[in-house]
Amino acid sequence: MTEAVVVGGGLAGVAAAVAVARTGLDTLHLAPKGPRDQRTSALMMPSVDYLRAAGLIDDPGTVGHPLTQIRIIDATGRLIRAPETLFDSAEAGLPAFGWNFSNARLMEAFELARTALPNLTTREVAVTEVTPGSGSTHLTLADGASVEAPFLVGADGKKSLIRAAAGFRARENGFTQSALVCDLVLGRPIGGTSIEFHYPQGPFTLVPAGDNRANLVWIDDRDVLRAAQAGGAENLRSIFLDKSQRLFGSIELATPAHIFPLSSITVDTAGKDGVVLVGEAAHAFPPIGAQGLNLGLRDVADLATALTASDRRPGWAERVSADYARRRAGDLSRTGGVVDTLFRSLLADFLPTQALRAGGLWALKLAPPLRKQAFAVGMGAR
Repeated sequence: MTEAVVVGGGLAGVAAAVAVARTGLDTLHLAPKGPRDQRTSALMMPSVDYLRAAGLIDDPGTVGHPLTQIRIIDATGRLIRAPETLFDSAEAGLPAFGWNFSNARLMEAFELARTALPNLTTREVAVTEVTPGSGSTHLTLADGASVEAPFLVGADGKKSLIRAAAGFRARENGFTQSALVCDLVLGRPIGGTSIEFHYPQGPFTLVPAGDNRANLVWIDDRDVLRAAQAGGAENLRSIFLDKSQRLFGSIELATPAHIFPLSSITVDTAGKDGVVLVGEAAHAFPPIGAQGLNLGLRDVADLATALTASDRRPGWAERVSADYARRRAGDLSRTGGVVDTLFRSLLADFLPTQALRAGGLWALKLAPPLRKQAFAVGMGAR
């Protein structure tokens, strides 16, 4: 019987497996291979600092691009509109708010760190059945093998088998919006500035990817995105020119466009009975404010802290899961609430809600103390 099993082959799963193994536990990582992740992740400086401290990356400049400014443009055309707002990392005394990483490049770095740990074994096999027991959990694998461990980490995504089998209560809310992502080549570079055009059905965001390249995340009604994609590359290029207000000269698609449905997931607790949830097994929400993987990495950091604080006496796995749940409760509730409020305020047709949103951005634009608070919240400072 191994001491800990981590289930899930995504970025949060690999980071969790490395973190658990680094605390000295004999760890099995069950990580079935998925398709290459074409998306990118904007990680704020606290997340980048954690990755470096945990040995998951060395120099962020070798795998990512710095985010030095965030520019918000209200393109809703509503009666009450927010001002154009620019947040500059220099104002916060920082060289950058964070870094934009290719998920595929991050995965390569994480997997390299994983291979350096002798007490971490990885198997590319899925879990088919989970049977909780007294003091341990029994897992049946797709190849017919089975494994049992006192401590189990579920990092197996939105449709988490671990979450369901271990009896975690989850609330899921689907949206009519989806996200279209692809890489673009612009006629003029955007430097280190992430630019968000806020439209009535969601933001159209360009994130710097080095030189004249940018990563696009366009949120809109699912049918609108599907129709745009079905029109082909030239149709998409024309739409992108209009939505970017032709601020960057020409636009060319560097990669095919992919569409991902949006939903939100919240759980009553992130850990119990020797089982913990990290990443999208514990939380999911629309990609507003670049919080998804940032929050998942804070899960992993708190998991490592809870394990390090454990004395490993009988019942240690149950105590660690309870400690982890306590550490994560405030952050999950606060971040989920902020992201949900921001997303719904952008979509709201209710005039007073639009006025509150516009007034909030005016306050951030004009009041430096409020901007500093916004920096701290957006970066996940604790």
